[in-house]
Amino acid sequence: MTQPSAPAPLAQSGAVPAHPGRPRITELRLSAFTTHRRAALPLGPLTLLAGPSGSGKTGALRAYEALARLGGGAALGEAFPDPAACVPERARPDRLGRRGFRIGCTSDGPAGPVRLDVAVQAEPEPRVVGERLTSDGLVLMRTALRDPAQRVLQAAWHTSGPAPVIHAPLPDDRLGTALLPLRVAGRTPGQRRVLAAAEQTVVALRSAFACDPEPARMREPVPAGSGRLLGDCGNLADVLWRTRSECGRRHAQFVAAVRAGCAGPVADVLALAGAAGTVGAVLDRGDGVRTRAARLGDGELRYLALALVLLTGPGVLEVDPAGEVPAALQTLTVLADGFDRGLDPRQRRELLGLAARMCERGHLRLVGAVSDASWAAETEGVTVVHLGP
Repeated sequence: MTQPSAPAPLAQSGAVPAHPGRPRITELRLSAFTTHRRAALPLGPLTLLAGPSGSGKTGALRAYEALARLGGGAALGEAFPDPAACVPERARPDRLGRRGFRIGCTSDGPAGPVRLDVAVQAEPEPRVVGERLTSDGLVLMRTALRDPAQRVLQAAWHTSGPAPVIHAPLPDDRLGTALLPLRVAGRTPGQRRVLAAAEQTVVALRSAFACDPEPARMREPVPAGSGRLLGDCGNLADVLWRTRSECGRRHAQFVAAVRAGCAGPVADVLALAGAAGTVGAVLDRGDGVRTRAARLGDGELRYLALALVLLTGPGVLEVDPAGEVPAALQTLTVLADGFDRGLDPRQRRELLGLAARMCERGHLRLVGAVSDASWAAETEGVTVVHLGP
């Protein structure tokens, strides 16, 4: 699965690392994944992946989302529903007909920089075939497929005890790093180092929310449900029904953001009950006029949805937070495909400013895909990664 090298993406950053003690992903590596070859994408608190259609922006976001799911304990099939689509197009199968892809990331936090690299076989059957967890040049954990007939990997992790390495089998459809806290005893300094690195990586990866609002799904009333926002934001009205009463301060910030980015006066953003247990979103214009979501433009609806995402948290979004980690140490990462799609210059500017303010606090990180990032160059704290076709 070795691929020819490609130029590294160019990054421009005015960002200063915020809240260094909180686990976070600082680099995404796409060694051989869809259109990417040996790509290393630096990630700051607020990162824009910029490039034309076909440059791999969506693929990079999907890779991050898949790693996040694996970090949360998901099986390989859940993280990669179509693994064959992740294999580089020109990748040649080996003598056994096997093809696959390689991805990885670097987390930073209390354990220092920790690298995770994963090799996945997509054909003829999906399975993890190798994984490596590294810190300061020391391999803390390594897995390898020794016998293709067995559905397990042979894992070895560092101990620095009487036995320098412990060997054990791990399943080939899970991320070994996510399983280490259940397998490593933590009796020796080496084992505790392995645990610290694995836990930091898992916490940094989890709580990722992939978001690409679909205006057509936001225009009509929806059934009242859980009040947790879906990735397409189609149940926006249901979430507004919940959030407006939960936190008046946060709702006031949301209304101010909507006022700054939508045409005409905006006094409030409401969810009104309809027939058969449904709710619909409306803008209160403040003079007795209320504009239903069905009358708003695509750009206004995408702006409204993304502003709500930036101003809420894991308890409102459809994500899987690390319940065993205090909320003060967690960071929600929003993966926004088409971040500027359909937005006019004012809406782009207001939304990016809101994102910069929220990311500066440390509880939120954003990786957004845009076709061109020249309009974002003057916003402080933005890391721009330029991808080529």
